[in-house]
Amino acid sequence: MDIIQAIIIGIVQGLTEFLPVSSSAHLIFAQNALGVESSLAFDVFLHLGSLIAVLWFFRADIIRMIQAFLLSIGDIIQHRFKEGFYSDPYKRLVWYVIIATIPVGLVGVLFESQVESLFAGALYVPAFFLFVTGTILYLSQRMNSGEVDLSNLSLKESIFMGLGQACAILPGLSRSGTTIAAGLVIGLDKEFAAKFSFILSIPAILGAFIVQLKDIGTITDFNALAVLLGFLAALISGYLAIKWLLELIQKRSLDIFAYYCWIVGIIVFMGSITHLF
Repeated sequence: MDIIQAIIIGIVQGLTEFLPVSSSAHLIFAQNALGVESSLAFDVFLHLGSLIAVLWFFRADIIRMIQAFLLSIGDIIQHRFKEGFYSDPYKRLVWYVIIATIPVGLVGVLFESQVESLFAGALYVPAFFLFVTGTILYLSQRMNSGEVDLSNLSLKESIFMGLGQACAILPGLSRSGTTIAAGLVIGLDKEFAAKFSFILSIPAILGAFIVQLKDIGTITDFNALAVLLGFLAALISGYLAIKWLLELIQKRSLDIFAYYCWIVGIIVFMGSITHLF
């Protein structure tokens, strides 16, 4: 992978990690179009770039969540967890994020080989699920914006969005699209659904980063400059994608992404099916 290809793949990763169009599908499509195969070192730094983007964008919330978590541990020691939990919305948020992350962790561990086989399969698999993503987005935009936000978020809404994130481990099924849609279906405010979706992505991206990081010590041959530029491209484009989507969801619907997923999904699906004959 040369420098230009690395930057392109980095931009694709950053944009599609947070826009509701499936990063897994677009990375597969982009690598096939460019005729390249991503290395483990490159994948690790792409995830690191996406992780830093979301951490930096929501840095104020993340700092408050870390503080709330430490205070909550103190509440447990002092046998006053329940009182602290219901008095501080950030204490509730941090525990709800932890609980909502469990489904995707279980799916990743229990069905690792099956999921990997889907990623290694033909292009029609992510193309099909990209079409499904478009349908989920389109239907969710027909829902009225609810009133659930940070102040009244409950365990039920958190688990429902966590289940949506677990489903999105399939290639082509957008993580952000599925979780935002799940939030809208169950009554979350549009802006908060997107915000909670992005914060919920942090443990998932961190988990993928750690899983890949444990094997990076075995790598001795990679283009360090390409990896660095890909990392920066993923970081910058990821930050801009979060900013744009939060602004867009306040003023307009996400139908444009549904149409995009349908068009790209159909084109790639028909192209991949044609090659089978």
